[in-house]
Amino acid sequence: MQTVHSLDPLRRAVATLRETGTVALVPTMGALHEGHLTLVREARKHADHVVVSIFVNPLQFGANEDLDAYPRQLERDSALLEPEGVALIWAPTVEAMYPQGFATNISVTGVSEGLCGAARPGHFDGVATVVCKLFHQVLPDVALFGEKDWQQLAVIRRMARDLDLTQPHAGAIIGVETVRETDGLARSSRNAYLTAEQRAAAVTLPTAMKAAIAAIESDTRVADALADLEKALLSGGFASLDYAELRDADDLALLDARSDRPMRLLVAARIGKARLIDNMAVAPR
Repeated sequence: MQTVHSLDPLRRAVATLRETGTVALVPTMGALHEGHLTLVREARKHADHVVVSIFVNPLQFGANEDLDAYPRQLERDSALLEPEGVALIWAPTVEAMYPQGFATNISVTGVSEGLCGAARPGHFDGVATVVCKLFHQVLPDVALFGEKDWQQLAVIRRMARDLDLTQPHAGAIIGVETVRETDGLARSSRNAYLTAEQRAAAVTLPTAMKAAIAAIESDTRVADALADLEKALLSGGFASLDYAELRDADDLALLDARSDRPMRLLVAARIGKARLIDNMAVAPR
């Protein structure tokens, strides 16, 4: 496994990989956990070689978010990736990613609005900009992202369609199912902020979401199902609900009734020091 930090060595390394097959990209900000490793394992099913990018992207951190506190642990991350058969780690410096005078921003309207976009202004601009650069730098045949952040996945796919990207094209941007604990809670680095009591209560989130989905699929009014979801969360130990919304799975249009298109139930709620997000599929009518 090779690790490179600047563009010329990256291009040489990727060109060498392409001599013997296709390339998959798994973009990350490091501090890897089992969810990231699941993406890597899935990537190996779709391409001959896997490239993992590790870059803490300053453009997607807001004014009140502590960029400096985000963990940087390349040595540990490398030790996790090597046994997974990763061919190349692309770990650029900030200077390599955003050279002096960098002045370009990619903004994807529509799908980036509302949900987490409302709480983190400019966040998805930063995501779209860095991912577009990563795609142009690595030119992967496929790229893999976790479905846990469904809005991010929608933003990236929309960007790829709108900019006519070909490596990868929008259809080769693969969402990988959310990795969950045995009790159903989505795996997240934020779970580490929970006390034992809060962690036990946090399972209310996936449980209440499944109940809301069952209600919607049995033709309960969406507003009533979401109201019951909120009651379940607040009575189950959550401090507040940021949002619980039924959205079109592709364009993230807000829905007040069950649709004949694929849908997602998206939720963000706070418990203790953690803001937990999750989403699940809802069957079309």
